[in-house]
Amino acid sequence: MKCVICKQGETRPGITTVTLTRGEMTLVIKKVPADICENCGEYYLNDEISRKVLAMAEEAMKHNQEVEVIQFAA
Repeated sequence: MKCVICKQGETRPGITTVTLTRGEMTLVIKKVPADICENCGEYYLNDEISRKVLAMAEEAMKHNQEVEVIQFAA
């Protein structure tokens, strides 16, 4: 797929790190499967992975920590 950000690179399957911020909390999820632009590095998550990432974020919010780093679990 052509990258919608840089409009130059093609995306390829890979692994990325997703950082989410809500209020005072920052969550870093490592080793997330994604399609990544070979030119600019922008990543795209499919619907299933997006749902899992959001569910992991909701669970992490329950810990009331300011920063939390977790590994993606398939």
